[in-house]
Amino acid sequence: MLCQFSFKNFKSYKDETIFDFQAATLPEFKDTLIKTDSAPDLVPVSVIYGPNGGGKSNLLQALSCVISTIVKPVHELEKNRQPLILQQRVDAIPFLFDDVSADEPTEFKLFFLTGSNLYCYYIALKDDEVVSESLTRKAVTAKKTAELFDREMNDITLGYSINKKSINKNVNPKMPYLSFLAINYDIPEISEVMTWFESCIIRSYANPMIEHQIMLEKYTENKSLFISALNDMDIDITDYRYDEDSKQLYMKRKLGKKEYELSFTEESDGTKKLISALPVILLALREGRLVIIDELDAKLHPKLLRYVILLFKNKEINRHGAQLLFTSHDMSTMKNSIFRRDEIWFAAENEAHESDVYSLHEMRSEDGTLIKNTASYDKQYLEGRYGADPYLQNMLGGAFK
Repeated sequence: MLCQFSFKNFKSYKDETIFDFQAATLPEFKDTLIKTDSAPDLVPVSVIYGPNGGGKSNLLQALSCVISTIVKPVHELEKNRQPLILQQRVDAIPFLFDDVSADEPTEFKLFFLTGSNLYCYYIALKDDEVVSESLTRKAVTAKKTAELFDREMNDITLGYSINKKSINKNVNPKMPYLSFLAINYDIPEISEVMTWFESCIIRSYANPMIEHQIMLEKYTENKSLFISALNDMDIDITDYRYDEDSKQLYMKRKLGKKEYELSFTEESDGTKKLISALPVILLALREGRLVIIDELDAKLHPKLLRYVILLFKNKEINRHGAQLLFTSHDMSTMKNSIFRRDEIWFAAENEAHESDVYSLHEMRSEDGTLIKNTASYDKQYLEGRYGADPYLQNMLGGAFK
């Protein structure tokens, strides 16, 4: 489970940016939080709103960049511990609107919880090479943090628990040491960390080809759950089959006593989107994975989007701590009946083309008070109170002056 993600000098983000899944002390929706012994409560869903060009997709790409950087070399050598669901590699591109940043490394740091351990992974990249890298671990019931390894260019120091003579410290500058250890050694801590990275699901529905990447035939054990979920969303499919000869997916429906088949390509855009997205979402819920989806609302009816969000917030369905991070333009779901204030984020870009993100929980009304959980979030957003002039500077304490 992702606790916190921070990064610096990536695309439109110049300064350090922190995105937090740790729940704030708020009264609303306490029963939807992911709770673990001796660890902070986590939110199951986070959504990022904002205008085009504000930095929504770049934040997701920053997270996708560090994940794909770690898992790509492992996957290429077929050393991954579970199937990957990654769209593509994302390069570490620095902020290019000033000469200093363009020549500085891009930095990423993740705090994530897996099993009974809280890990912190840091990596700095420049020109596809690793400048700095480290991994630490702390048991959730312990006070001390243990260093697993620390790397500064070619100088690598191993922590006590993995410091063995047999472990090679000479690694290609382009290869993350975490990936190198995962490929070449069977170290329990490294395996636990790599399994978490490999479990992350990255999708972008800004790319129309993603709608044609369907996983139904691989997960037939979830057929009844998948069909039931579609029926809950008023899509009256009774069954489906995948034809190996034509490489076509057919959806079945009943009208009266007769059954009809319709090719996936003939379904509506919204139904195709849902058929493509839902198996991935159900997999995440079943296995407790992190799902990162750009433009989840594209071609999806607001009713269906709301249904997907509430799946992650239902503790009876989300029993293993699955998390959903997505971008959206859909105002109909920006409601206090759906989201906590710390689950709603806004991305904005200033006059120097620098992006930043803030949660609704951090923002202030014109009188300086916190936004109340009884407010009409969608209405206030459309009025320009959550990231557009004239309210931005007042609400963010002059951060963009």
